[in-house]
Amino acid sequence: MHSNIAAVGGRRRSWKALRLFIFALIALIVVITVIIVIIWRVVDPKKLRYSVESGSITTFNQTGDSLVSARIHYVLQATNPNRRISVYYDRVEVTARYEDQQLSVSHVNPFHQAKRNVTRLDLDFTARDVGLYSDVSRELRRARAAGEVDLEVIIRARIRLRIGLFRIRRHLRVSCGPMTTPFSTSHEFHTVYCDSYSSYF
Repeated sequence: MHSNIAAVGGRRRSWKALRLFIFALIALIVVITVIIVIIWRVVDPKKLRYSVESGSITTFNQTGDSLVSARIHYVLQATNPNRRISVYYDRVEVTARYEDQQLSVSHVNPFHQAKRNVTRLDLDFTARDVGLYSDVSRELRRARAAGEVDLEVIIRARIRLRIGLFRIRRHLRVSCGPMTTPFSTSHEFHTVYCDSYSSYF
């Protein structure tokens, strides 16, 4: 009899301890959620913005049926509109493409962008004897005769967002274009606004 009573009492104490643990866990989750919401509202994060302000093809040569050499220059404007977040660009890779074919890959030196800052970056590409598909090469010849060509710039970057003492690592992908790019610096270039996407992976 005594052993049965002790067993029942033990189960009741275990159940009470389990309920107490569950309530404490729920309370902790609620407190953390409230803190995150408050911090988010205070920080008020805004999306980073990117645009290409100018661009031109400074040299161009097309030999044979499909080999292309060129020097391409763009000026990228990176805007951080946040009042409480600064950005570290640890690695930046930029790719110039035509009709989904890669022309050139370049890199931008790591830099830090302060809060509420606008940074202008020179993007320089050099394509040397790049092989193109024959139909793409023909399209490029026609574009050269017209004096302008539609190119796309893809930016991939590893960044860190600094919020007070905290650092958040993100992977960033920015797509600019297709951009109508002239074969001369004397021709007008119209600003192109880019699409961006970031992830933790």
